[in-house]
Amino acid sequence: MTSPRRHTGNPVSSSYAELHAHSFFSFLDGVNSPADMVNEAVRLELSALALVDHDGFYGVVQFAEAAREVGLPTVFGAELTLGARQRSNGLADPQGEHLLVLARGPAGYARLSRAISYANLAGSKGRPVLTLPDLADEHHGHWQVLTGCRKGTVPAALARGGIKAAERALDELIDVFGPDNLAVELWHHHDPDDDDRNDALAALAATRNLPTVATTNAHYSTPAGHHLATATAAIRARRDVAEMNGWLPASPASHLRSAAEQHRRFARYPGAVQRAAEIGAELAFDLSLVAPQLPDFPVP
Repeated sequence: MTSPRRHTGNPVSSSYAELHAHSFFSFLDGVNSPADMVNEAVRLELSALALVDHDGFYGVVQFAEAAREVGLPTVFGAELTLGARQRSNGLADPQGEHLLVLARGPAGYARLSRAISYANLAGSKGRPVLTLPDLADEHHGHWQVLTGCRKGTVPAALARGGIKAAERALDELIDVFGPDNLAVELWHHHDPDDDDRNDALAALAATRNLPTVATTNAHYSTPAGHHLATATAAIRARRDVAEMNGWLPASPASHLRSAAEQHRRFARYPGAVQRAAEIGAELAFDLSLVAPQLPDFPVP
């Protein structure tokens, strides 16, 4: 067996950090292990990787161990679910809106962990109860928040009610988290409306003097994972694959990408790719910093 390839790093100006990636710990949504995601990130020479599984830190130990072995900087966070009334099982399109939260250091990790724990205690398995006011009392500047994927509060409002609705949703996030802790996320999966949506989000960010940041919103490590992702979504929805037509992306686009590809894809949004690398460099830390410093205890 060959030893894992080690991460060598690139200058921030020419690199890219993936800030929105799911592993199979996003149950019935992501399809690859944290180690698979790490190894592909290293092969692509990404400057850092964020694992943001749904409503929990379930995969962070495997993620941290795999990344430490190859020297890949790690960013820790979660994609939180807001307003879901039932579990995603049996639904072609799960309920609720999403908010992507990245921890600023061990203090941010602890605060996010506490918020997730309270949300799960208030709800039930697979259906956390969480609102923006709950998060307002918790973050205290220790989180970097992204507006998220199509189910994020701002993109969802844009799709549902146009630019005025998106403005209201973004202003609410600014009120809760502050402009210094918020960035507008752009992604592109070859869908027909991707360019129009990204143009609208970038213009909206400019009106509020907020940065944009590019992600891949990755749910598998390489394009080969697309078929498994499709089957997994069908299992979650309790439908056969044919019945999922129209609910799922037609192309294998939700995978990790290199800095060069991201720079080409987001050339019309200057700074969005470089900003991802800058945020990754700012937020990366080793999970060992979170571990409590317990006294030695003799074990028979």
